[in-house]
Amino acid sequence: MKGKILQLIICCLSLSFFAKAQGKDITVAKDGTGDYLTVQEAINAVPDFRKVITTIWIRNGIYQEKLNLSPSKKLVKLVGEDVSKIILTYNDYAAKKNRFGEEMGTSGSSGFYICGDGFTAYNITFQNSSGPVGQAVAIWLSGDQTSFFNCRILGFQDTLYTYGAGNRQYFQNCYIEGTVDFIFGAATALFEECTIFCKQGARYITASSAPDTIKYGYVFLDCRITGDALERSVYLGRPWRPYSKVAYINCELSKLIKAEGWDNWRKESNEKTAYYAEYKNKGEGFNPRERVAWSHQLTTEEVKGYTIDLIFKGWNPKKVAAETGKHINYEH
Repeated sequence: MKGKILQLIICCLSLSFFAKAQGKDITVAKDGTGDYLTVQEAINAVPDFRKVITTIWIRNGIYQEKLNLSPSKKLVKLVGEDVSKIILTYNDYAAKKNRFGEEMGTSGSSGFYICGDGFTAYNITFQNSSGPVGQAVAIWLSGDQTSFFNCRILGFQDTLYTYGAGNRQYFQNCYIEGTVDFIFGAATALFEECTIFCKQGARYITASSAPDTIKYGYVFLDCRITGDALERSVYLGRPWRPYSKVAYINCELSKLIKAEGWDNWRKESNEKTAYYAEYKNKGEGFNPRERVAWSHQLTTEEVKGYTIDLIFKGWNPKKVAAETGKHINYEH
C-alpha cells in the first residue's frame, strides 16, 4: 500500500486534466487552447501573497523557458498532463557568459528558480539541457514546504540545488539524474521511493552543506540508487560544508557505489563534523564492513528519529497532498 494514496491522487489529476480549468485555475498550452502559451506568463498571473492554492495546469509540450517563481508567489501548484511529455527546460551553465560578458556561475545557470513557499509539482520534467559542461542547475529551490510528486529532474553536474538552511523539501516517486554533486545544498530534503540515476562519469551523488544548527540534511528513504556509471565509481556523498548530513535508509544500492561509501572532500577535519549514515540498505553497493570508519550504521533505536514529522518539524507533505486530493473536483 506504500505510496498508493499519492499515486491515486496523481492519477486523478491526470484524468481530470483534459477539460478547461475554471474558477481560479490557470491552463498553459503551446497550441493556444489554454489561458497562456508559456509557463512564465502563467506564473506572472498568480496574485502575489495569495493565501490559497493556485493551480497551473500544463498541457503536453516542451517549454524552453528560464523560469522564475518569486517569493511573493506562494502556494503555487503545477500539474502536468504526462511526466514524459511535459518538459520545462533551459540550457544555461556556470561558465556561460551573460549579457555583460561575465560567467553566470552555478546559481545563475538554473533553468527554474522556485522561491515561493508551499510550491508543489505533479507529473513535470525539469531539465537543464546544456549537457556535460560543468555546473548546470535544473532547479534552484529555496522555498520552504515545497514538494514534488512523480517528477523528473534531469541534468549532469549540480542538477538539483536545494538552497537555504532549514528549508523543508520533499520528493516522492521522483527520478533524479546527474554525475557530480547532483543533489546539493543546505536544505533539509527527504527523498522517498525515488530513483537516483548516476549517469556515465558520475562520481558523487550528494554534496550537502547543512549547517551545524539543523539536525537533518538529506534523507533517502526506500530509494533506488542505480545508473550506467562504472562499477565502484560513485560516492554516496561528500561534504560541501563541514556539517554535511546525509542518511540512506532501506535503500537499494547498485554495484556502482564505491565500497568506502563516502568521501571527505580532501579535508580530514570534515570527518569529525559531517554525519553520514545508513540503515538496512541492500544490493551490491551496500558494504557496511568496508565503509569509511567515520560513517555510521544506524541502530534500530536511532532510526526512529528519521520520521517525516521529526525531519520536517511537524509539516507532513503527504497529509497535505492527501487533503488536496479530496478536492480535485475543479469542475473541469
